[in-house]
Amino acid sequence: MSGLTNLQQMLEQMEPELMPEEWAFCSVPGPLSAYIELEPLASMQEKEGLSLIVPQAKASHPLLADVEVLGPYRQITLNVHSSLEAVGLTAAFAQALTQHGISANVVAGFYHDHIFVTVDKAESALIALKALSDDAR
Repeated sequence: MSGLTNLQQMLEQMEPELMPEEWAFCSVPGPLSAYIELEPLASMQEKEGLSLIVPQAKASHPLLADVEVLGPYRQITLNVHSSLEAVGLTAAFAQALTQHGISANVVAGFYHDHIFVTVDKAESALIALKALSDDAR
């Protein structure tokens, strides 16, 4: 299954879910293999270094002693299976969160979009996303 591409259907079926874990973001030098013990949820190689999303509990790990670590963040998963070629979903939820003054850090997986928001804004973000989905219905 390739996922939904129709924006209306994606909004109707978003089913945002606030995950219980807290996460931290950082950028580290070297290969991912050097940081596996941090159990990163996601990584992205950038020209400045390797960006990682690691459990907040690992933010004080010795491997990160000289690294700027930002967090904690909570993850909201949109349980709709959206296509990687879908147009408009990110813009729609970004606008909804913007109206509430909530910054979003988005990671697109193969099946779902995952939105990271600061812990203090997580519940408000979930409410805003549910309202967006309800309004689409």
